[in-house]
Amino acid sequence: MERELVGGKAWVTRQEMRDAIAVSQSLPGPLAIQVGIFIAYMRGGFWGAWAGGWAFILPNFGIVAALGALYVYFGGLNWMTAIFYGVSPAVIALILHSCWRLAKLGMEDWPQWVVAAVCFVVTIWLEAEVAVLFIGAGILGILYYGSLFRGGFPSTGLFAAAAAPVAIDTKEPTAGILSSLLAFFLKAGSLTFGSGLVIVPFLEKGLVQQYGWLNGREFLVAVAVGMLSPGPVVITATFVGYLVAGFWGSLVSTIGIFLPSFILILAVAPIMVRHRANPNVQGFVKGAYAAAIGTILGACVLLGKIAIGDWLTVLIGLGSLAALFFVPRLSNPLLIAATAVIGLIAFPLLQPGWVYVK
Repeated sequence: MERELVGGKAWVTRQEMRDAIAVSQSLPGPLAIQVGIFIAYMRGGFWGAWAGGWAFILPNFGIVAALGALYVYFGGLNWMTAIFYGVSPAVIALILHSCWRLAKLGMEDWPQWVVAAVCFVVTIWLEAEVAVLFIGAGILGILYYGSLFRGGFPSTGLFAAAAAPVAIDTKEPTAGILSSLLAFFLKAGSLTFGSGLVIVPFLEKGLVQQYGWLNGREFLVAVAVGMLSPGPVVITATFVGYLVAGFWGSLVSTIGIFLPSFILILAVAPIMVRHRANPNVQGFVKGAYAAAIGTILGACVLLGKIAIGDWLTVLIGLGSLAALFFVPRLSNPLLIAATAVIGLIAFPLLQPGWVYVK
């Protein structure tokens, strides 16, 4: 989005892109979708946000629902693990390369890097993204960059933006199952912060341990599908919904996981647009943006433990990262396709047992 919308189409400025990322990272829900909704709001207002957001989601919904149907029909997709084996290290490289671009976009001085380093360490230590980090980083940004100690007064919009991140509380597709799916994924979309990685343990506890809708193997396949789809990892909800209650289950699960993002962004975006020039708002954005960089890198390390486990995955990861840096016009889908082919060829030859253990 940064490459196309800032450098290509010039729909938004670098500052607007940075604002969108920082505010979205400070709210519960999937980061990529929320940035898309925010930019669509700035481009086309209230209805533009709905149009742009659902346009972002629908292609991925179609792909993952189709995979869910194939999985149910054929009783499993064994080749999916082989593709996952090759693609996962490339996904790590893509995240690292994207984080480098985002750092160039919005990291301006040493206090931001200190905040990013602290969030990086805490994310790895706790193996989760902590919502209070983003709020705390934003408050530090206000204190350091804002006007609270320079004779100014905080904007009411700032406190509204800072308060917004507080969370709001294949079977037959019966009304009971569908309502349970909707309620569960509404909760997931309202209580999980940052990148798609953080939602995985929340989903595992609910889907496998609490409700028993999936077994452990089915859950791992669902996560793999979410990672391999062109959309955010939380599109896993679509696949899960299909396994539990068919097409209607996939539909209500998708609505449940993404609807809180629309509500939160549309509640906060007008405030941020109106008060963007306020130094306290800018300070909050800088602090939260630094926290976003640190937690994305921390999540990358955690995800790397799952994706990289032998010499070939190390080579795929390093090779993908080198290609992204030294081949500027490299297409992301082409990279994913190439590593998927490597996985399909190498997996049956190497038979890496660690893939199933992790």
